[in-house]
This record gives sequence, C-alpha cells and structure tokens, in this order.
Amino acid sequence: MKSYLKYISKHIILVIFLIVALIVLNIFVFIATFNGVVSKDYGDFSPKNMLSIVSENCSKASINDVGIQQLSANNIWAAFIDKEGKSTWTVNVPSDFPKKFSLNDVAIFSKGYLLDYPVFIETNKDGMIILGYPKDSYFKLTNNFFSTMALKKLPMFLLITLLVDCLFIFMIYYRSKKKIKRNIEPIMNGIESLSKGESTSVDVSGDLKDIADGINQASYIITHQNVARANWIAGVSHDIRTPLSIILGYSDRIKTAAIDDSHIRNYSEIIESNCIQIKHLVSDLNLVSMLEYDMQPLQIEEVRLSKLVRSFVADTLNRGLAEQYALNFEISNDAEPLSIECDSRLINRALSNLVNNCVKHNPDGCNIDITLSTQDEYIKLSVYDDGVGLSEEQRKELEKPHYMNALDDRLDLRHGLGTILVKQIVQAHHGRIETPVTEKGFKIELCFLLNS
Repeated sequence: MKSYLKYISKHIILVIFLIVALIVLNIFVFIATFNGVVSKDYGDFSPKNMLSIVSENCSKASINDVGIQQLSANNIWAAFIDKEGKSTWTVNVPSDFPKKFSLNDVAIFSKGYLLDYPVFIETNKDGMIILGYPKDSYFKLTNNFFSTMALKKLPMFLLITLLVDCLFIFMIYYRSKKKIKRNIEPIMNGIESLSKGESTSVDVSGDLKDIADGINQASYIITHQNVARANWIAGVSHDIRTPLSIILGYSDRIKTAAIDDSHIRNYSEIIESNCIQIKHLVSDLNLVSMLEYDMQPLQIEEVRLSKLVRSFVADTLNRGLAEQYALNFEISNDAEPLSIECDSRLINRALSNLVNNCVKHNPDGCNIDITLSTQDEYIKLSVYDDGVGLSEEQRKELEKPHYMNALDDRLDLRHGLGTILVKQIVQAHHGRIETPVTEKGFKIELCFLLNS
C-alpha cells in the first residue's frame, strides 16, 4: 500500500510540476511575442520620452536640428501651439493641419486624436507641444494609450497560447494514461491469474515494483504449494510401498502356512520393523509439510555441534546397527568449541535421515563417516559412505529442488522423503547443502553460518 501511495504522490507532484512548467512557458512565449513591441513603444522612444526630447530641443519660436532629426527618425510629426492657439512652428505635419486652434479644438484633441492621428501633448509656460504618431500606431483611451500592433497581436497570441496549452495538457494526459496503464495492466492481469489459481509473472519497475514482487511471490508460493502437495502424495506412495508389501506378504504367510512358533516370531519382528518404518515415514511427511508452510515453530537455542554429533553417534550405536555397517565420527580442533543457533531436534533428525539413507542404499554394508569441520564463516557437518555411490546423472537429480522434476517416468519420487526433509531442515536454518564429487561412495555436506 505504501508503494502505491508513493506512486500516486509521485504522479500528483509530476502534474503540479508540469503545470508550473506550462505557466513558465506561457510567460516565456509572452515575453518573446511582445518584447519588441514593448521595447519600442514603451522604451527610450516612447511618447513620454519623445515629448521630453522635443521639449529640450525647442522653444516657442522654433525647434533645432536635433529635435527635427529625432522626430523624422521615428516618423513623428510635431507642432507648437502658443497660448492664443496659433501654430508657431511645425515639423512634417499633415497638409490639412490647422494654423490656429480654438479652446474647443484643444479640448477635443487633447483626449487622444487630432485629424485621426493619435497625439500626445505637453504644456509649458509658453504654450503646448503636440506630437502626432502614425494613424495605426496607438489606440488611445482618455487617460491611457495602447500599442495598436500589440492589440492586433493579442487575439492571435491568446488563440495560439490556448491551442498550445490544450495540446500540452493532452500530451501530459495521454502520456500519463499510457504510463499508468503500462504499469497497472500487468499487475491487474497478474491478480486475475492468481484469482483463477494460475501461476503468473509480473515484470514492473519503478514505484510499483514492490507490488509486482508481492504478486510474483504469491504466485511462487501457490505453485510451490501445489507441486509440493503432489510430491508428498508421490513420496508416500514411493516410500510406503515396500514396507506395506512386506507386511502384506508375511501376513499372508501367517494366515495360509503351517509354520512353527520360531517362524511366527521372526515374521512378527519383520512386520513390526516395517510398521515402525511406516510410522517414521508418516512422521517425516508431517514434518516436511509443516516446514514447507512454515508451520513448524523452531525451538532455536545455542547448540554446540560437537556435543550434538557425539550424542547422536552414541544413541545410534546404542540402538544397534547391523554388523555390516561401521559408524565413525571425526571433529576438527577448530570446530570443537563452536556453536550455532539451531533447533537441535531437527539437526538430529537430519543426521538420522542421512545415516538411514546410507544404510538403505548400501544393503551389502559400508563405512559411514560423520565429520565436523569449518570453512570460512561456515561450520560444515558431513556424512560420507564408501558404498555404491551415485552416478553423475543421479547426483544432478539430487541437487534439483524437490518440487522441480521430482517425479520419474513411473510417477515415483526420484528420491524419498528423507532427502527432502534434510533439505527443508537446512533451509529452515538458512544453511545450504553441498554434494561434492568423491572417488567412491557418496558424501553430503550441511553448511551452517557460525554465530557472529
């Protein structure tokens, strides 16, 4: 939710930034459009400044060459009217310019126009200076004046600005819509796929990446759970088939054959042994299930692995091991005092499953070596047997995650629940499993991070 709010906030800020940018752009276009008009009509040669220039270069009777030059250069005509209304001097005035003005005439043209020319006046003690500009140069009000060119450009400026602004806003809308759709659509499709129980993969970068990663994680968990569930069923079928066949076979013998008490006792022990094996398989299945879905609460404590290994070997030997198997252990000096934070019950279960695998896959017997050593920041617990070993193809199959290609051509599990359980236990402790190549037999290493 936070990433989604961040995404929305980012786009709101972007819209605000674009609006500010649009305002700045409009100001820039305004300046570019009216800069020449303003600098000319309201700059150094504005009517106000020209009146000052003419006033400085004229008297009641005449105007000097500097004043005449400035008037001609700017296409301005001028005249001086004395207090009696007579024109004492003129420069470039229209042909119908009056020689004398009444008070009423002055009152009329002083508002803005004389002979349809926009005029500007300035009075002094001797009379009045009149400056006349071209007919299309200024639009005058009673107390103000405007450039005719500016007024002509204003409608076009407003129209162009409006069109540019609309186009700019549409482009912002279109781009934002396209970008939001590009980011949101894969997420919506992913959610729709999840609602149907289908796996999906959403590839979105930026602020919505966390949501996409959450959908991908949910898809992974759903797929992982579905395949794992199928694997458990296949695992039960694979690992329980043999002891059940034995139990059923000996039960049938007991029912149909005339046998003495010693045979009955022997068959009973075999049945009991295989029943115990089935019990352990069901226990492993339950434990794998709980670890798979994080339902098994780990009882984490600081455990000295050297002590745990000695205890495990002693218990295994005390329970009895067939004479064709020899169990040995070796602990390096640097690993002797080290400890890790773990669940000792699960580590014992992992060791038990690995030793049972050695026995199961080597019915003619083998030596089983358990070693404890260190490597960099890891402590390494190894189980090795010098039995039949694994082929390279079998080793590669073993290294695959059990939920990927875990079934063989007969839909049997490629390896039993024992190996799956060991992997689950190691992953629950954030460790890793290695299966180094050996000249003979098979070796598996459980690597755990040392306490910092």
